[in-house]
Amino acid sequence: MSNEILSSEMETSLAAMVYRKDYTPSAYLIDSVDLDIVLNESDACVSSHIQFTRRALDEASPLVLNGEGLILESIQLNGQLLSGAEYQLTDQTLTIVSVPHSFVLDIVVRIFPHQNEALSGLYRSKTMYCTQCEAEGFRRITYFLDRPDVLTAYTTKITANRARYPTLLSNGNLVAQGELPHGRHWVKWVDPFKKPSYLFALVAGDFDLLEDRFTTQSEREIALKLYVEKGYLHQANHAMQSLKDAMLWDEKTYGREYDLDIYMIVAINDFNMGAMENKGLNIFNTKYILAQPSTATDEDYLHVETVVAHEYFHNWTGNRVTCRDWFQLSLKEGLTIFREHHFAEDIFSRAVMRIRDVRYLREVQFAEDSGPLAHAVRPDAYIEINNFYTTTIYEKGAEVLRMLQTILGKSLFRKGMDLYFATFDGQAVTIEDYLQTMEAVSGIDLAQFRLWYSQAGTPHVYVSNVYDAVSQKYTMTLRQETQSTPDQPEKQPFYIPIQMGLLDDNGQTIAEKILALTQSTQTFVFEKIATKPIPSLLRNFSAPVKLHYDYSVDELVFLFKYDQDPFNRWEAGQQYFTRTLLAMVEDYQQQRTLQLPDKVVEMFEYVIKDASREGNSNGDDLCFVSEMLSLPSEKYLAEQMTIIDVDAIHAAREFVLQGIAVQLEKILLEHYHRLHHPFAQYVFNMKAMGERQFKNTCLAYLMRLPQHAALGMKQFEDALDNNMTDTQVALTSLVELESPLRDAALSKFYTVWQQDALVVDKWFAVQAASKRQDALSCVKALMHHPLFDIKNPNKVYALIGTFCQRNAVHFHALNGEGYIWLRECVETLNQFNPQIAARMVQPLTIFKRYDRERQQCMRQQLEILLQHTSLSNDVFELVTKSLL
Repeated sequence: MSNEILSSEMETSLAAMVYRKDYTPSAYLIDSVDLDIVLNESDACVSSHIQFTRRALDEASPLVLNGEGLILESIQLNGQLLSGAEYQLTDQTLTIVSVPHSFVLDIVVRIFPHQNEALSGLYRSKTMYCTQCEAEGFRRITYFLDRPDVLTAYTTKITANRARYPTLLSNGNLVAQGELPHGRHWVKWVDPFKKPSYLFALVAGDFDLLEDRFTTQSEREIALKLYVEKGYLHQANHAMQSLKDAMLWDEKTYGREYDLDIYMIVAINDFNMGAMENKGLNIFNTKYILAQPSTATDEDYLHVETVVAHEYFHNWTGNRVTCRDWFQLSLKEGLTIFREHHFAEDIFSRAVMRIRDVRYLREVQFAEDSGPLAHAVRPDAYIEINNFYTTTIYEKGAEVLRMLQTILGKSLFRKGMDLYFATFDGQAVTIEDYLQTMEAVSGIDLAQFRLWYSQAGTPHVYVSNVYDAVSQKYTMTLRQETQSTPDQPEKQPFYIPIQMGLLDDNGQTIAEKILALTQSTQTFVFEKIATKPIPSLLRNFSAPVKLHYDYSVDELVFLFKYDQDPFNRWEAGQQYFTRTLLAMVEDYQQQRTLQLPDKVVEMFEYVIKDASREGNSNGDDLCFVSEMLSLPSEKYLAEQMTIIDVDAIHAAREFVLQGIAVQLEKILLEHYHRLHHPFAQYVFNMKAMGERQFKNTCLAYLMRLPQHAALGMKQFEDALDNNMTDTQVALTSLVELESPLRDAALSKFYTVWQQDALVVDKWFAVQAASKRQDALSCVKALMHHPLFDIKNPNKVYALIGTFCQRNAVHFHALNGEGYIWLRECVETLNQFNPQIAARMVQPLTIFKRYDRERQQCMRQQLEILLQHTSLSNDVFELVTKSLL
């Protein structure tokens, strides 16, 4: 593509850009809205009765309402029908130039939910109606001021066929219901709390219902109702318990009590996101609600627990206090992820959950920070807001708040949260409002800390030290540097809290401190250090940075064995394994023979034997042991390379895994048999989960040896109809085999579970992740499988997403077939669901990280996409940014 064409595309891009600096409050307030929604089989009629008030300073402003895909049937101003000459209608807006100071609009529109394949606004999922209004979906329901800073009280009447839709739900409390002729019925819901339009929700369908109750700390009784598709009620119990866990935790930890008399959750099969926190009526993707031992893995159970908690926590961090504009998105999402992470640490294992969270941050968010789509936690501009539901907004936003808690201390941080809720309840606010609250309670100037919200990129922190035995002084020098990112070539120093300790020869912490790194270079001196210590740096990952310190191999092994900070024990191993694997990558590139260092095997053996010691085998420990036995992922290793070599990374990592399996076969087999109880009843707690995880870690290694293929098949067959955790681990190894066992296992799995959509997703995903040479051919064939539906996001994530994100060695095959196939998938998705299309295109956007041949092919696919006249804003924004 020529520079002239790209320049023209960028001009188009800039014209569509929304800038934070241009924010102005709405010229109009909405005092109340009454919705009357009539659901028919072929369409829906939406009548809205909206009370407006003009702001005093905006007497000349016209009323401009948002609307997309609506058929306007009538509009009345204060009871008078408006003619076409009295308003202006476009594809995106409805404008009335002349309105009084206070007035009522009655608008009637017709919409077609069954044709809404974007799954935004009001749409059908199988036989149900449901909504998704965040970020800008309400404008697909009726004309409205569809922006987060316009809060109003909603009354919603829903009418539908009783036989087909016996359950009619919306936000708030049910205040009235009745019967109508011709088998129809109606309900009316009133939400007493003002909310923005993105929190509106409606559901209509025929569900199974699980009911429970929760007694709050003030002894109020809350009715809990969980609606699932018919026949799946038995899979809802864990989600209900998770909700109660979250409600209790939020009361104890933050003093936040639920405010309505009813809390409802509905599980929907077709949903773009994981879940949506609509006030009082959460709508969930079924994958984050349904769980039973035979169909859900331990990982699924964890996800249900944490996602249910996340959406509940939004009741205060997102609903009661919401964001003024979408540039403040991390104010609700980063803060709620922060609360979710701490909840998971309290409920499960602090060390293990921290490791999991940091691993994900490094693999995904750090990559985002170093790529063409890098953006600040509080962005300055966007074309399509759906593209900013990113790990930077969510996970990095949470890490920024974790640092803030470290700087203030937990007590002051909690006081700040209390003041934040008390001050801004019922308002739409900004990140600046939040930070000013924290300054007010702490007296700490957070001016420099604010850079975490305005500067993109991951800081690099370089550490050096000097020990003087005579004066017993230990001097540590820290230097920070942040590489340039798009639109931000120069960076100022961040405020970085570095939690660290100094260890003596016995592994005891002889000094511990939080170092406040606020300058480009700073020196810290420790007095009375009797012997040269080993530094334990960035304990518990106290800041989202890349740390550089030249540890010796012996020092890393020492920390791996003895550091009293569990995260840093794991981190020491990861650093050594990364160093070893990257050296092997270089050997592979130079065609040198790969050799497995004895030290790697010794470290693995130490962990396994240490876990076997008496009194050291509880579930928490065994989950941690499994983490200690994990190698850095291919995705993480790729991020450590300037030019990514997927083939060398895969070869080196597979070589190490195979070598560990060979050399530790005996001890792995011993622990597998010790922990494998094939017909034991499934229990979801840390002890049982730890035993399963450790056992299955052993099996995954053993399955690399041909003599143990039957062992995996035996576990697969024993667990197939009663324990999905054990089933999936075995199947994941079996699909890699060049053996009849592979096809037999896939066939048996499908035969047993073909009626369960979520389990079929696992069947698609395990094949898409296979490293066999025929992986892409297999995926292409599965695209035509009768149970694959490209219009269902879960199916897209399972098959297309898994192959492109978790099968690098085949997606990035040198022939470019993976790139061409993904571009074709994106073209198809773009026609009906731009949001999912944009998520799928992202592996192509980092083409500059690869060798010249791969770069050219990936870039070519992006240029082809850009030539489409019907390319959505969602995909257009990502493609143009990556091509700069």
